[in-house]
Amino acid sequence: MIVGVGMAELWLPECRSLKEKRSVLTKLIKRTRNAFNVSIAEVGDNDSWKRARVGFSVVGSDRRHINAKIDHIFNYMEGMEIAQVIGANLEITSYSSWVEEQAGRRGTAEKYDDF
Repeated sequence: MIVGVGMAELWLPECRSLKEKRSVLTKLIKRTRNAFNVSIAEVGDNDSWKRARVGFSVVGSDRRHINAKIDHIFNYMEGMEIAQVIGANLEITSYSSWVEEQAGRRGTAEKYDDF
């Protein structure tokens, strides 16, 4: 299992209040969630009118695919032209050894033996 996490720092030059910022972020978050089927939320700079941080995560089985999807998400956010991406950070982590370890612990137990 491969987990990719991205964080985008956004500049919202047109916003003049927190209400405008929430409107812009709601649009950006909903469109991104619908286009890429990712978990996404505002994660920082909550009280600033002009700045925002948005975090998202992607799960899959291929590291290259996850990396490409995160890059597409950053480009998509920038291409919407309602906010400027002024910073981007991504981290990709593999949990394959953990998954194998958990499978080894179960051994030959049936799927619902614990219930």
